[in-house]
Amino acid sequence: MSSTATRVLTGNSRRHAIFVAFIVISSLTFYKTLRALIQYSLATDSSSHIILIPFISIFLLYVERQKVFAITRTSVASGVTLALTGIILYWLTTRSAFAQEGNWHLSMETLSVLLVWIAGFLLCYGFVAFRAGAFPLLFLLLMVPLPDVILNRAIYALQAGSTEISYLIFHLVGTPVSRHGFLLSVPGVTIEVAKECSSIRSSIALFITCLLAAHLYLRTAWKKLVFVVLGLLLSVVKNGIRITTLTLLSVYVDPGFLSGRLHRQGGFVFFLLALLLLLPVFLWMEKSDKPRTPEDSAA
Repeated sequence: MSSTATRVLTGNSRRHAIFVAFIVISSLTFYKTLRALIQYSLATDSSSHIILIPFISIFLLYVERQKVFAITRTSVASGVTLALTGIILYWLTTRSAFAQEGNWHLSMETLSVLLVWIAGFLLCYGFVAFRAGAFPLLFLLLMVPLPDVILNRAIYALQAGSTEISYLIFHLVGTPVSRHGFLLSVPGVTIEVAKECSSIRSSIALFITCLLAAHLYLRTAWKKLVFVVLGLLLSVVKNGIRITTLTLLSVYVDPGFLSGRLHRQGGFVFFLLALLLLLPVFLWMEKSDKPRTPEDSAA
């Protein structure tokens, strides 16, 4: 650890201790919400990433500590206002002000907790530090589970996109195919691109991976945006490749491929394929980007 980083940590030791105490106390206060959030994350594939998000944010704050904690001061007005906003939102949610179907209550309660945590950061470190650490702090918003109505629309979009890509790939490889909604018929088998085939879990993982890579290694705003959007598009393409590959293997090799291990657990293989497809683009963007600052090189 460099002498500058050591000074940043030791010089703010009292603020760090107060902030940690604030997080512990607020977590105990919102214990029921956080317990429900953890249970939801462990039970729902589309939200399995949630329990990892706070650890990633802590890691990012540590990596960027020289920049984030270079200037620290208390921002009472901003911190108190944001804390009150979070508390009021939590109170309204628990009073069924958001009486919606699905998991709206959990989503709004989680958002309330995050607002209180960020308010604690403002109170301890100030607005300048918040601006410097905006990415790892706002990254915490990925802890908010998507309401069912939004999640279902995202899954539907992935289903539609994956079906279209699969249909095009079948044509490109010369396999006769007919399409009826989410049903694809090729000689010997008819498959349905169901919700379970939407690959929502690996798509979210790919999105988070691209988001982190863009933040840590790219410095031009438009390149960051393009890379993340490209990752979202490629999540649909790789799922189309997955569906096509499994279907062709079932037709020409073994029908068991449609229900075997590659079908159930092969998402990671095609996730790696998507990363390999993104790698040349990422390397070009990183190489052609503006030179690193000394702070970036240190991080």
